[in-house]
Amino acid sequence: MEESVALQENSNEQTRDNFDKAAPDTVQAPMIRSEIGAATDPSSQSNSSSSSSGDDALRIRDSAENTAPASGLVIEAGEGQHQQGPGIGGSGGGEDSPPNSANQVTVVGDKAVRSDIALSVLQQLYLPEQTDAYRKVNLHDKTLSFPHSPSFPSVKMLLNHERKRILVTGGAGFVGSHLVDRLMLMGHEVIVLDNFFTGSKRNVQHWLGHPHFELIRHDVVDPFMIEVDQIYHLACPASPPHYQYNPIKTVKTSVMGTINMLGLAKRTKARFLLTSTSEVYGDPEEHPQKETYWGHVNPIGPRACYDEGKRVAETLTYSYMQQDEVDVRVARIFNTFGPRMNENDGRVVSNFIMQALRGDELTIYGDGQQTRSFQYIHDLVDGLILLMNRNYKEPVNLGNPEEYTIREFAEMIRNEINADVEIMSLPPTEDDPQRRRPDIGRAQRYLGWNPKFSVYQGIRETVQYFKKTKSEQAWYTD
Repeated sequence: MEESVALQENSNEQTRDNFDKAAPDTVQAPMIRSEIGAATDPSSQSNSSSSSSGDDALRIRDSAENTAPASGLVIEAGEGQHQQGPGIGGSGGGEDSPPNSANQVTVVGDKAVRSDIALSVLQQLYLPEQTDAYRKVNLHDKTLSFPHSPSFPSVKMLLNHERKRILVTGGAGFVGSHLVDRLMLMGHEVIVLDNFFTGSKRNVQHWLGHPHFELIRHDVVDPFMIEVDQIYHLACPASPPHYQYNPIKTVKTSVMGTINMLGLAKRTKARFLLTSTSEVYGDPEEHPQKETYWGHVNPIGPRACYDEGKRVAETLTYSYMQQDEVDVRVARIFNTFGPRMNENDGRVVSNFIMQALRGDELTIYGDGQQTRSFQYIHDLVDGLILLMNRNYKEPVNLGNPEEYTIREFAEMIRNEINADVEIMSLPPTEDDPQRRRPDIGRAQRYLGWNPKFSVYQGIRETVQYFKKTKSEQAWYTD
């Protein structure tokens, strides 16, 4: 048994260095009933080019066997109902295009680690032209059926020694599901571990059945054994209503869950990445916040279960590195938004968008002069993949240094959705940080990472997603 483990460890050490070497040419595996244009080949993409949007588009075709379109929701209408559901496009265009569309990001990722993907490809996973390729909705008797097998996007074809086995804890959540999409499209084998407290199977259902994908219902508080090459440890509720719902469980997830995953990394010699948070800085007295700042945290306040839990998780991570030579990375994530956010998670972006869509007043706590820095989800995923595959072990801030007051952000979303709604002030919440802005010098210097997405472009996509979600809910409740 020890000999087999040793052989596996040597194999892991060889595969881990592949990203630091020159990448050979890759080809794409064929799709079942859909295909991706040539722009998904990294060699044909350019981060600064927007002239190949036609090639970048995800081209869906019907199969010769008269099966359903690869990205269509089939709706059976009842009496007096139209058969076609609302079509909400994922790539924008037409009258809805912003005036500065020439500056829009069209390619995400980084060629250096072969994570570059056309944005239009990713959009088909969370903003398809129609919803859910293989679900059939009968509006008359309000039933769902699944008459067709799913079709999968093309993924890059990697040699066996290039393809990594990657574990993503919390991979069915908001951030985790976008990370899974990227890792799958890069050609790796991905195992998602999630207890579905805040995550949803629907976030990753488009990969269910794919030979490179595995979904396991499991709580990281309990030990878990598997052979992997990399571990992205994201598991932990991250919004105040969720982590304050059961503060003891939140602490156990951050502490015991991290111990279990670090123990797994130690045994398998896997590289381990902890997603920490800007909350470790508390209500900061330094602005902007550098990674060297130790923070200003209330250890017994309502946020302490999350803030201090993540601080302990960082302590554990570096203790395993120093004592047991575990290969670790730590990302301190600042406010992030995008599609697949939980509409009821109590975060600023989802709150404002849902209130504006309903025509309700936008609620801010206090005078709204607290500041936050908002990054779009694709920028965060770029940073996580770069950090995992670079040789840098110190904590790294991942966030957008553009700083907005909460009131400014509320006005931005109001103007995008419904300019007629009012903004209402409520009493401030306890221990709410007054200023939050990352210093991203380390990420720029050691990872070559910079956020690409403007807040405006991110808001437009996120609003599209919530409109689509709201429309689906209307279908089921009408």
